[in-house]
Amino acid sequence: MVDLSPDRPYLPRLADQALDDQLYAMGAVLIEGVKGCGKTATARQRAASEVLLDTDPEAERRAAIDPRLLLDGATPRLLDEWQRAPRVWDAVRRTVDDRGRPGQFILTGSATPDDSTARHSGAGRFGTLRMRTMTLSEKRAVDPRVSVADLLGGVAPTPANSSLSFRDYLHHIAVGGWPLLVGSDQRAAEIYLEGYLDVIVERDIDEVSGAPRNPRLVKRFLHSYAQMISQPANLSTIMKRAREETSSDADLPGRHAADLYHRALQRMMIIDEVPPWEPAVRSSKRLTKIPKRHLADPSLAAALLRVSPSRMLNDLETTGFLFESLVAHDLRIYAEASGADCFHYREAEGRLEVDYVLETRDGDWIGIEVKMGENELDKAATSLHRLAERVSRKPKALVVITATSLAYTRDDGIHVIPLGLLGR
Repeated sequence: MVDLSPDRPYLPRLADQALDDQLYAMGAVLIEGVKGCGKTATARQRAASEVLLDTDPEAERRAAIDPRLLLDGATPRLLDEWQRAPRVWDAVRRTVDDRGRPGQFILTGSATPDDSTARHSGAGRFGTLRMRTMTLSEKRAVDPRVSVADLLGGVAPTPANSSLSFRDYLHHIAVGGWPLLVGSDQRAAEIYLEGYLDVIVERDIDEVSGAPRNPRLVKRFLHSYAQMISQPANLSTIMKRAREETSSDADLPGRHAADLYHRALQRMMIIDEVPPWEPAVRSSKRLTKIPKRHLADPSLAAALLRVSPSRMLNDLETTGFLFESLVAHDLRIYAEASGADCFHYREAEGRLEVDYVLETRDGDWIGIEVKMGENELDKAATSLHRLAERVSRKPKALVVITATSLAYTRDDGIHVIPLGLLGR
């Protein structure tokens, strides 16, 4: 069952330290993330007072009169779902300037305002923190023995065993990293995710896009998007996939509508894509500009595709893409907590692909391939070594992340690491 108890203990997040750092240096901190990822709970660990704009109609009325009416209170003051009253942004900025002290406000939002909303950039006043749903380590589902920060620093992992079985990974794909679902079973997750997607399709996308959208077509677009999870597919390919599964063009959103859906879902952070990497390479290579398609949590793709753990066992090709999405989700959180960004690498016509590259601001990088089992390790190692030969700067590590149990280093220097051993 889903635990909605207000007394439910807070599970520490990797974002906690990042929030502390931002509050120490900046006048206000904006926490962004998909609805339900735990932004408010994390902000409340540090906030001394709060305004909940999504549940307090009086607060919205005060904001409409004068947004400064919301700003008086003990600091840090939490302004939850601030985008419902966009004028709050500039009011906070001015108040931060007037007070001249850090740690005054925390703003949370599950959608970015429409581009038509005029507001100051907030540079120098606002820090920004992106939150995602919980990783396996944050859910206390694993005992992380291998640090992404260490890998980025060139520290080789020590051999270790993961306690997670293959079926455990399938469970975590289906249930996802939603704080309300920690400890829940598959049935509770199915009910939660069905309702979650219904709200997005029936209501939230209209609010974000500023106009009514056809719920049936939005759902079809999302389903087609989920079919291309973990792949560098362009929007025309996603629409082609949708066209193959419908009886008439009248049942499809047009290209313009698909672009609108895509932008709105990005603003809601339902779509969370991995951009392409553009390193300095030794020879002239044309690289793809297309991002790898991911949703905010792998469970959303599983729910849209209607694949339970038992069905995943009967469709290992689809499961491979879903497992990669689980890996990408956790990798991005560990990377950002370690001062790195996550990319994918793909040359034109697919001559060489490497699933993920983590790169620090100093230019240090590690290459990562994702394979569920041991049978494709040699192929993954070949791709990683080819990438290392192409890039001018030597990698700190080359890694294959698996759903197996043993972490070890191969004779060719490739580190094989189960996802269940990975952490910050």
